Amino acid sequence: MTPLIAAAVLFAAVTHAAWNAIAHGIKDQLVAFTLVGGGGAICGAAIAGFAPLPAADAWPYLIASVGVHMAYMYLLMKSFTLGDFGQVYPIARGVAPMVVTLLAAVFVGEVPDALQTAGVLLASAGLGGAALWGMRGRRRDWPAVGAAVGTGLTIAVYTVVDGVGVRASGTALGYVAWLLLVQGVLLVSCALAARRAALLGQLRPVAGRGLLGGALSVSAYGLVLWAQTRGDLAPIAALRETSIIAGAVIGAVFFKERLGRARVVAALVVVAGIGLMLHA
Repeated sequence: MTPLIAAAVLFAAVTHAAWNAIAHGIKDQLVAFTLVGGGGAICGAAIAGFAPLPAADAWPYLIASVGVHMAYMYLLMKSFTLGDFGQVYPIARGVAPMVVTLLAAVFVGEVPDALQTAGVLLASAGLGGAALWGMRGRRRDWPAVGAAVGTGLTIAVYTVVDGVGVRASGTALGYVAWLLLVQGVLLVSCALAARRAALLGQLRPVAGRGLLGGALSVSAYGLVLWAQTRGDLAPIAALRETSIIAGAVIGAVFFKERLGRARVVAALVVVAGIGLMLHA
């Protein structure tokens, strides 16, 4: 992983945490994710107008990714409805790197060496451990944890699917454009079917924030897909999940959620894991 790739993924991590925080801050989660999906569709349509069309071999992966992304959006909405941002976001993101490492080894043939494996495991432990430790004994948190773990599994699946698809596409820009366009149109269509004529009035008061979240989501995932054309999936997935650190800070500053010693320790463990991955 070169310094340029690492910098791009780290920037994407912060941007990802920001758009998730915007979505969490909108009380009606269906409205929030409709705006994020709509904003992504607008950006995707604009990019698709000048980006090359993905190669034919990439389209099965792209369509499969849309389906997985829809499941991801649903589970993320449930997570944000049931739990605190500083709790569910770390769990959802912390699950993904270990699963991506396994899937990439089995299906893509990217078998990590000892240092990469240690780095991924250490970073994942730091990212997910503190979040689970902080909710000991509180049974009411388990539904939120279940939704967050499900979210993390979908993240892992679409990371691998898109990692293979974007490499087959011949154009990272074209792939992300059509992914966001199809996914956004489908998400908005589902929201219209659920809310019908009432939806427009519900969107209007928070349209600016929601569309900004959509633009940030485009930037975040576009950078990650670009990085996946130039590096192995597992270390990129693990480095991307440093968004959890940004998410914990956002939760403390903007949502007044307690940061706590456990999350500070987790941040240090994550830094150690990243060091191992980059050294490898």
